[in-house]
Amino acid sequence: MVKLRLKRCGRKQRVIYRIVAIDARSRREGRDLRKVGFYDPIKNQTYSNVSAILYFLEKGAQPTGTVHDISKKAEVFKEFRINQMKLMK
Repeated sequence: MVKLRLKRCGRKQRVIYRIVAIDARSRREGRDLRKVGFYDPIKNQTYSNVSAILYFLEKGAQPTGTVHDISKKAEVFKEFRINQMKLMK
């Protein structure tokens, strides 16, 4: 199963997280399938590759709680629902 989760990067006391698609059995710093964005909690900045996130969500990837909240603020799930409605028509 694929998960969308945060991968810790940066240095001591200056952390930055990458949002990655990764196998659920892998450890936090394990090999990722694809980098789909980043999150800087100090500056409160986020960059998301929305098309990549939507691709993995459509394939059944499960976001972790924090990634879900970040994606919700970026309105990724709104676009996900719009795409699902288009497919149903």
